[in-house]
Amino acid sequence: MPFDCQRRIIVSQVRRIYAEKRPGYDVAAQQLCHELCEVLGTQAIERVRVFQRYDVEGLKETALESAKGIIFSEPNVDVLYDENLPEMDARLLAVEYLPGQYDQRADSASQCLQLLSPDEDRPKVACAKVYAIEGVNVTSQMMEAIAAHLINPVESRRASMDKPETLAMHADIP
Repeated sequence: MPFDCQRRIIVSQVRRIYAEKRPGYDVAAQQLCHELCEVLGTQAIERVRVFQRYDVEGLKETALESAKGIIFSEPNVDVLYDENLPEMDARLLAVEYLPGQYDQRADSASQCLQLLSPDEDRPKVACAKVYAIEGVNVTSQMMEAIAAHLINPVESRRASMDKPETLAMHADIP
């Protein structure tokens, strides 16, 4: 982690990107909204937005900029957001694979990024899905029911919305 002497703070090397399907192409989000309303027996959910979150470490800025339109998104179908989600009035739920579970999206992105900068070490990539549940009357109990519906505890867990300082995995020695 480099030290920025002018501001005296530690600067994270992890970059965060969110990809969301444009309106009209967000069929999965619309279907999920309908499904959640049916499962919960409520009309409180007005809209569901689904964001694919990528945390990337170990990649030069120029390679990352190149990758945005060819690896992380399809420019004609997706909208990309750097570092932060857009302003919205919604409750958020992030879901990621458990440590040790194979994440095909993260592995594929990492392999593709390696092709963009073959002289560098293979970049680390972590992925999560972020669900934005919009609705004035969406309660905490509804969000817990939504989490129970979306998270398969055998393979996934609730993810933090905070950006990590590093993607290196640390395991305690048993």
